Amino acid sequence: MSERVAVRKTYKLYIGGKFPRSESGRSYLVQSGENSTANVALASRKDARDAVVAARAAGSGWAGATAYNRGQILYRVAEMLEGRREQFVALGIPGDEVDAATDRWVWYAGWSDKLPQVRGGVNPVAGPYLNLSTPEPTGVVAAVAPAAPALLGLVSVIAPAIVSGNTVVVAASPTDPLAAVTLAEVLATSDLPAGVVNILTGRIKETVPSLAGHRDVNALDLTGVADAELATSLEVRAAENLKRVLRPVPPHHDWYADPGLARMTALLETKTVWHPKGG
Repeated sequence: MSERVAVRKTYKLYIGGKFPRSESGRSYLVQSGENSTANVALASRKDARDAVVAARAAGSGWAGATAYNRGQILYRVAEMLEGRREQFVALGIPGDEVDAATDRWVWYAGWSDKLPQVRGGVNPVAGPYLNLSTPEPTGVVAAVAPAAPALLGLVSVIAPAIVSGNTVVVAASPTDPLAAVTLAEVLATSDLPAGVVNILTGRIKETVPSLAGHRDVNALDLTGVADAELATSLEVRAAENLKRVLRPVPPHHDWYADPGLARMTALLETKTVWHPKGG
């Protein structure tokens, strides 16, 4: 009896809640664990545009969900990630990183119904009026995940964006994309509506310029861009329609530290309403 040849898994993109191959048909090889390799989809500019369409289509429903509902879904992601811990470890991701990524989902889930109290309120004004401020999502966020830590860095980019009602198109680490495409499988089974998170794998220099210049993208998170010249060119593209830009983090950034509120609040708009008071 001849020795069986194992079936190599092809890791696809995650767009609109589905797992399509790149429209270009391209893929590339990456290391999978200690002794094997895997095929990963090489996203094109067309894939990036499709991801923006999916994110925009999901925007109104996700932004209109209650904060409690969004928090429950983020917590469900944490539950599913916890259950697949060993799968991530088998891909070469340290166990403490998987645990930290799981805890980060829980942490952001807890903030979902507290943001309005922290970022909104009643403003004192002179006159017979009530002046009320409330936070609202910015819209579609295009993000670049850090190269390392591949899983925790990715979660730390996605979770603060979606907890407040934004939708995301994220370019995963090109050198270690298996964490991202495996996380996509977690998201697909975690009650997260299709299109809220879309994950692209491949060359950042090929897909992200298209996202930076896309008129239907509202914010650009350059966290994982290590090339200063590329980051500058992306900011220039983003300025064409006044996108909000989060600049790259320094290489020594501690992703295990308390994330604070900055990443969440940077992707919020503030709506102010005036209402007359009874005399």
